[in-house]
Amino acid sequence: MYLGLDLGTSEIKALVLDAEGKVIASAGEALEVQRPRPHWSEQRPDDWWKATQKVVARLRDQVPQAWANIVAIGLSGQMHGAVLLGREGEVLRPAILWNDTRSARECELLTQAAPQLHQLAGNLAMPGFTAPKLLWVARHEPEIFSQIATVLLPKDYLRWKMSGDKVSDMSDAAGTLWLDVAKRDWSDTLLDACGLSRDQMPRLVEGSAVSGVLNRDIARAWGLNSEVIIAGGGGDNAASAIGIGAVEPGDAFISLGTSGVLFAVNPSFSPNPNSAVHAFCHALPDRWHQMSVMLTAASALRWYCQLIGSHETTLLAEVAQLTQAEKRQAPLFLPYLSGERTPHNDPLAVGAFHGMTHSTQRAALGYAVLEGVAFGMADGLSVLKQSGTQLSQCSLVGGGARSDEWAQLIADALNLTITTHQDGEAGGALGAARLGWLAAGGEQSKVCRKPLTKKTFSPDTARHQVLQSRLATWRKLYQQQVELRR
Repeated sequence: MYLGLDLGTSEIKALVLDAEGKVIASAGEALEVQRPRPHWSEQRPDDWWKATQKVVARLRDQVPQAWANIVAIGLSGQMHGAVLLGREGEVLRPAILWNDTRSARECELLTQAAPQLHQLAGNLAMPGFTAPKLLWVARHEPEIFSQIATVLLPKDYLRWKMSGDKVSDMSDAAGTLWLDVAKRDWSDTLLDACGLSRDQMPRLVEGSAVSGVLNRDIARAWGLNSEVIIAGGGGDNAASAIGIGAVEPGDAFISLGTSGVLFAVNPSFSPNPNSAVHAFCHALPDRWHQMSVMLTAASALRWYCQLIGSHETTLLAEVAQLTQAEKRQAPLFLPYLSGERTPHNDPLAVGAFHGMTHSTQRAALGYAVLEGVAFGMADGLSVLKQSGTQLSQCSLVGGGARSDEWAQLIADALNLTITTHQDGEAGGALGAARLGWLAAGGEQSKVCRKPLTKKTFSPDTARHQVLQSRLATWRKLYQQQVELRR
């Protein structure tokens, strides 16, 4: 059997796969994000490890007889986070997360210091990426920067705690801006621009390769064999792609989690940094992918529900009762609660409701939130098309995939057939377990098969036309926001 661990921003999820690829146990543990200052987003790595211990214990309780049959572990996790370790392995400061936007100035400095950045890394310098974070630490916390022995990504911190090995995989490393993405190797040029060297970087392996074995003490504590291998794993989106079976060129999926991602598989490195499209390595060898990324997706719905004191399921039921006429008259919502990446690369973008009156009800605002996220995805699809990616259908995964209302709205807004799948919410944890299976010798055709279809949502032509009109106004609202900042 195979264990998959997915270190998300709001939760660590874990599951166990049997030899036929069926999920036989799953568990999760919530995580908190600290925001000590505006634009900051941090977590304590030790909290990740404590949460990991809890979910592993819960899984063990669920399948006590089969637990000892686990032969491989795969890892998935939130990308871009900076875990800074000192010479004795001590954590030097809280991890700076992917949705932390404090390093906007450092992005400019990195672009100036590394003229080959776009060519090598295939991406714009954005505050979410790891490299600008280290430049920020160098400028604002030099006493910490001088002590850095190793920089690890979040899931790779868990690997280190589990095995003692400092290793990362190609898909996650591509999100640092230190990787030569075409060559799948660290770039000395990009590291030097940040005052770092490859000696401070983890060893690189492919996501489906063996990165090491479980530490004997950890194995004993977890009730596992000390020969259990640990796969390279993947960044959350590449791992989710493995989980959904998006492994061949033309495969694509939308992930509605804390952030929102439109992911398309490519046979070669295909950068388009000018439109803030991400071009990364896939978690499998000799494959790459493009992504459009919006920083606030399902978390916008969570934020709104907390604001009004409602449960998400209750609000979604209210939204589903709205008529088409009420939806056409609903306010518009800009979902930029944490700034935005694709296509704007704008850490200063902010969220907003537009068009409210005394008669506006909370269900209409709830619809506006769903629609605003769908429009963000439409922006992402637009720039992917400009990059040469053509899609006719797309899978939908993540927590947002639970809502049929949202799935249909995305299909209508993007004019794209949307498919949900059984185990579609498992996402990165399922992909992580599958990568463990591959590392243990599993055949790709069996391991990476697409999950069974749950529902298919076809776009409605009339609703698409209505949404296109609202989308045009929505885009103007963002442009007005930019003009007001000038």
